[in-house]
Amino acid sequence: MFYHVKDLQFNARVSKPDPAFATLLLEQFGGANGELAAALRYFGQAFGAKNPFPDKYDLLMDIATEEFSHLEIVGATIQMLLTGINGELKNAADNSEIMKLLNGKAAKEEVIHQGMVAPQFLVGSAGTPCYTNSQGIPWTAAYINGDAQGDLSADLRSDIAAETRAKMVYEYLLQFTNDPYVKETLHFLMAREVAHYQMFEAALSTIQPNFPPGVLQSDPRFSNVYFNMSMGNDFTGPWNEGKTTQLGETLQYVEDPIDYVLQTNGLLSHEPKGTDRTREGVAKTDRQTSKLKSAEINGAVPEGVMQWNRPLPEASETQTRNTRAEGRPHKQNSHEAKTGRKPNK
Repeated sequence: MFYHVKDLQFNARVSKPDPAFATLLLEQFGGANGELAAALRYFGQAFGAKNPFPDKYDLLMDIATEEFSHLEIVGATIQMLLTGINGELKNAADNSEIMKLLNGKAAKEEVIHQGMVAPQFLVGSAGTPCYTNSQGIPWTAAYINGDAQGDLSADLRSDIAAETRAKMVYEYLLQFTNDPYVKETLHFLMAREVAHYQMFEAALSTIQPNFPPGVLQSDPRFSNVYFNMSMGNDFTGPWNEGKTTQLGETLQYVEDPIDYVLQTNGLLSHEPKGTDRTREGVAKTDRQTSKLKSAEINGAVPEGVMQWNRPLPEASETQTRNTRAEGRPHKQNSHEAKTGRKPNK
């Protein structure tokens, strides 16, 4: 259940209209790494987490809802940056605020050029935000459909990457505006990407085991082999020498992959090196992990008639009065949900 508060989470402000920057800012409204994509990504992932990971369901829904708030902030900023366009389209005389801003024929031709980049502003939405990126390409679910894979350790890694990309877009956008108020808003939004990155990273660390993602392990013959697939200016580093980051296996550097593939009959005769893992051991771990993960998911499925809402413990009269006074529903933490009491502080 959503409840809309009409004030923005962060009070966005602009100094003056700027249709050119509004076009760029569309990237975070309807672009691949924008706020709409983020909100729907986490919203979709949350459904599968509801029963097996109720704490992660809470996290994903909280952040998804915040991302909708950020979409509202971006949309409001775009709307303010487009001030005057709608009025100009409804007034043929060159006396509107946008025409004063354009100041002459050359400037008007420039805004027409901007219209060719984002024509929806001039002939589609008439000066309101559109669900497109900065090039006018409509938002598509293809941006996010691969981010909900039914395995939370995979989904959270995707979320960490998504927050990284969104942070970088805001960082680039900051270079194209001199408006101190717009910069203020962008810095807030960018900081929240950094915050969410860490929250998802922390959530991932509580799921154990979480590597490799999913159930099946990796073939020990190939999990620590580095193939030198290019010629000239070769470099070494922790990615191709030393130990692997997760499994602690010694990396095996293959200098001449063509010769090695031929010598090993297309790697069929390649044997594991630099690892204590065996194919038999991996098969055993696969069975154990499969049983564990299956029990974890199936054990969380309630018997009988299913319902999404879970009855809460009966609230005390004092708690009910406090909740009504606050004007919003009371949100219980895990301790409170189990005991009906708030934790001691």
